[in-house]
Amino acid sequence: MENELYGQVLLDHNMHPFHKHELEGATCSHEGINPSCGDDIVLKLTVKDGVVTDGAFQGSGCAISQASADIMLELVIGRSVEEALHLKDLFSKMIEGTITDEELEELDEAGALQNVSHMPARVKCAMLGWRTLETLLKEDE
Repeated sequence: MENELYGQVLLDHNMHPFHKHELEGATCSHEGINPSCGDDIVLKLTVKDGVVTDGAFQGSGCAISQASADIMLELVIGRSVEEALHLKDLFSKMIEGTITDEELEELDEAGALQNVSHMPARVKCAMLGWRTLETLLKEDE
């Protein structure tokens, strides 16, 4: 039952991504590419006073990369840059299989991607948006 729920979360974010659109007035952007499978996203954020106030992505790729980017934006919009980077670190720990139950709770719907850790070929897909976010936020500092 839990796997079905997680599958539905990924399907919903892939089929109806809330954050996949152009973002006018973005203060920073970065392109992330996964050359091994061709996933490609452009992540745009509006960061004001150290807070991610808005975000969007565009691009193409597999269901995992697209759903992961959409879920990531859902989590980080409205949070400080430090909180967003903390969530990226937790997501990495989840994919590596070293996350605690308490940390997993912080990831909310992103926990739907936990099983990707058992699929090495898909890890880069799930991490694409998060790696792009980290690069973007560290460049913007």
